Amino acid sequence: MPADSAAKKPSVNADEGSLFSTVRNLWTYMWPADRADLRLRVVLAIGALMLSKVATTLVPFAYKGVIDSLDGAAPDSNLVFGLAVPIVLVIAYVIGNIADAGFQQLRDVLFASVGQNAVRKLALRTFHHLHRMSLRFHLARRTGGLSRVIERGTKGIETVVRFTMLNIAPTLVEFIITAVIFVWMFGISYLGVLVVMIWGYLYFTIKASNWRISIRRDMNNSDTDANGKAIDSLLNFETVKYFANEQMEADRYDVSMAGYERSAIRIWTSLGFLNFGQAVIFYGGFLVIAIMSVLGVMNKTLTLGDFVLLNTFLMQVYRPLNFIGFVYRELRQGLTDIEEMFKLLDQKPEIEDSPKATPLTISGPVIRFDNVTFHYDADRPILKGVSFEVPAGKTVAIVGPTGAGKSTISRLLYRFYDVTGGSITIDGQDLRDVTQESLRRAIGMVPQDTVLFNDTIGYNIEYGRPGASVDDVRAAAAMAQVGPFIESLPKGYDTPVGERGLKLSGGEKQRVAIARTILKAPSILILDEATSALDTKTERDIQSALDVVSQNRTTVVIAHRLSTVVNADEILVLREGVVAERGNHQQLLAQGGLYAQMWNRQREATEAEEKLLQTANDPDGFVKRGLPAAE
Repeated sequence: MPADSAAKKPSVNADEGSLFSTVRNLWTYMWPADRADLRLRVVLAIGALMLSKVATTLVPFAYKGVIDSLDGAAPDSNLVFGLAVPIVLVIAYVIGNIADAGFQQLRDVLFASVGQNAVRKLALRTFHHLHRMSLRFHLARRTGGLSRVIERGTKGIETVVRFTMLNIAPTLVEFIITAVIFVWMFGISYLGVLVVMIWGYLYFTIKASNWRISIRRDMNNSDTDANGKAIDSLLNFETVKYFANEQMEADRYDVSMAGYERSAIRIWTSLGFLNFGQAVIFYGGFLVIAIMSVLGVMNKTLTLGDFVLLNTFLMQVYRPLNFIGFVYRELRQGLTDIEEMFKLLDQKPEIEDSPKATPLTISGPVIRFDNVTFHYDADRPILKGVSFEVPAGKTVAIVGPTGAGKSTISRLLYRFYDVTGGSITIDGQDLRDVTQESLRRAIGMVPQDTVLFNDTIGYNIEYGRPGASVDDVRAAAAMAQVGPFIESLPKGYDTPVGERGLKLSGGEKQRVAIARTILKAPSILILDEATSALDTKTERDIQSALDVVSQNRTTVVIAHRLSTVVNADEILVLREGVVAERGNHQQLLAQGGLYAQMWNRQREATEAEEKLLQTANDPDGFVKRGLPAAE
């Protein structure tokens, strides 16, 4: 993470004292500025909730009236009136409870769109942000852990939005109404006990909830770690099998789950302590008020209905009081869950378009590296003053030993990283001055390790140009010499390729990658060791397809096998980050330098491989290893 990003105050923080600033930063999700319909829903949902609170406040009075009328405390003892009043009040009591329930459900119906819109916006924002992050970030991330952070964050935002908008303010209003009724009907002493009880309840809830935050963080970290190990292990399923390390992987996963288990047990234990403490404080206050009201009934200052009214109000106070404790707890928990997601969103992408960036304009294109220096780490330089030019429509190959910096050149061309010195231009435009999207749309890449989406062959080819016609997809497959193979499959272009394309062979995946690049029709082509992982025969077949693709295109070929670059217009030999030799194939052989040494070694290896194949196919040759001796 960049230093300035690390020093910046986080947008979302679950720590005590940061709640209001955090809610302020999340306000855009609660009150969407671009959605008047959702803001109207928020207003209507709050209105429905307030009507529910009105019904909740009136219900105890109906209950009091029922008790007083049945107790004979009502002033009129007329028989008809005496029968009608309790029935009417019972009906009012029931209607009040139904209205309460109905308005609460209406609140949830109205607010559902707001909460889900917040989830969608945050998930989309995170998805966009992840694709804006640099290659350095994605090389260091753990896919499983990252997916769990996003999952918890999107769920947490709905909790925060719902409870903030619909529960805190209306519950406080209900407390105020109850306080006014207590003073008006029963006197200041009852209000004093109620206020002390509520203050003690909330103080205990806040302190206990803050204490539980660290436990929740530990549990989230263990959950993230466990999920990261599980996904990593499953993605490397074959490697696990190669080394028979299933038990080791299970043990590593279990260690993380054991940490999660410990934290989860602590969470539930602390929740039990919190709930019990809340109950003790509430029922302590309830006991005091109940004793005061019993004495009032005995002294004839209160009726039996007043006693019931007090108890009913206390139980109705307990519901929002318990709920506001629940709300605070869930808010803190929700903020803890989205905290890690917003830490991710607060990270500034390493590579960003400059404010004055313009779309790349292609006229050649001519690629030029001018005294380029680059390092991944300051103490380990990779490129040291590399300069070369790729003329329009020509092919330049870059070869050299492992670690010379060949693949770094392709990453710099795609602007996965910025150069630390010098410049890279296309048709005279510095890559740092053009938009990343326009740059990458102009370049096609066939990498060494082709990774396909877990979808169909047709989808993976069409990915080169989304929306391309079926005929264009088939034409691209034909040019890549993979069309007949696809059409021979039972499902043809609808054949699933599996996770990372593992249902296809290496050669088949490379041909699909070539077809995808052909369909993109880029102005610039990069072949980054596109055939180095293939056998000699497959390499020759694919090389002919690559030759077709690169015709009349500005092409950079990064190669390990020199036989694939003999026809390049110019060959650069990199050694320890500098251009050690340059020229075409014949010129470099004539120089007798590093290129000639590499060519001779590879030629000897190829000849040895061909002799072995001839021997294996010769009936009069050596006995093949592994065959039983003749008896």
